[in-house]
Amino acid sequence: MEYRRLGPVLEVSALGLGCMGMSDFYGHRDEAEAVATIHRALDRGITLLDTADMYGVGANEELVGRAIRGRRQGVVLATKFGNVRGADGSFLGVNGRPDYVRSACEASLRRLGVEVIDLYYQHRVDPATPIEDTVGAMAELVHQGKVRFLGLSEAAPATIRRAHAVHPITALQTEYSLWSRDPEDGILATVRELGIGFVPYSPLGRGFLTGQIKTLDDLAADDFRRHSPRFQGDNFQRNLDLVARIHDLAQAKGCTPAQLALAWVLSRGADIVPIPGTKRRVYLDENLGALDIMLDAADLAAIDAACPPGAAVGTRYPEAGMRAVGR
Repeated sequence: MEYRRLGPVLEVSALGLGCMGMSDFYGHRDEAEAVATIHRALDRGITLLDTADMYGVGANEELVGRAIRGRRQGVVLATKFGNVRGADGSFLGVNGRPDYVRSACEASLRRLGVEVIDLYYQHRVDPATPIEDTVGAMAELVHQGKVRFLGLSEAAPATIRRAHAVHPITALQTEYSLWSRDPEDGILATVRELGIGFVPYSPLGRGFLTGQIKTLDDLAADDFRRHSPRFQGDNFQRNLDLVARIHDLAQAKGCTPAQLALAWVLSRGADIVPIPGTKRRVYLDENLGALDIMLDAADLAAIDAACPPGAAVGTRYPEAGMRAVGR
């Protein structure tokens, strides 16, 4: 396993594991297979596990906690707070108030069954609470020994700077892939200037870049991707054309489209640690194969030509979701 550093200190595996889909959003759930996937990831050298309190309304943290019981040493456990959901799964808004930060952390520690969270992210920036207040409360958790390192998710460059001035930010998490290259417009430059690691989520375009999704019928009825603009109407077919180009490049390289897409993200810098999500061992093993793929200058030029910035059609979230990013 290759290892990389987030910020100046935190060393993690070059690929992490996103655990969200094991409990929520992507249709059918199989807890036994999910736990087996986490165990396989740890056995193969993955150290960074990513969850959040909103995934499954706490259920995903509980699942991850059970999976790492007896295997905590060596695991870099990342979770997030800020997106508030009701017991029925309804979205209640974003909360970054200091009192909520403290209570959310206590609840996550309890569900995870651990004494300390290694990397604690604000999941979305609360526009009603100054970032200085939120990060100040997060810093208190570090001083209390409940959290080791701090992160932000989907924050704008100016917000990142303000947060980093209060307490060092170790990692910024945002969507980044061959069909979501927005971070190249300022975010990557900002985090690199400040010495902050970058953690791309959905590096496989929510599974679309794997080539496994041919029609909406390939998605479960309750799969949230059915509501994503990139999976709807004419956008779907136009984005399939993009995936076809990736498929051709992968075939020429002797790998799968998923491996090519991940290898491209990995190639963007040694400070980048993607967290592809999967709930099955077979796809975990496929994703890990990306670590063996070396892309030369000609490969990168061909990928850039096939998938230039802005190539994907449709926004990455519905309107309400887009309002919550880039704050």
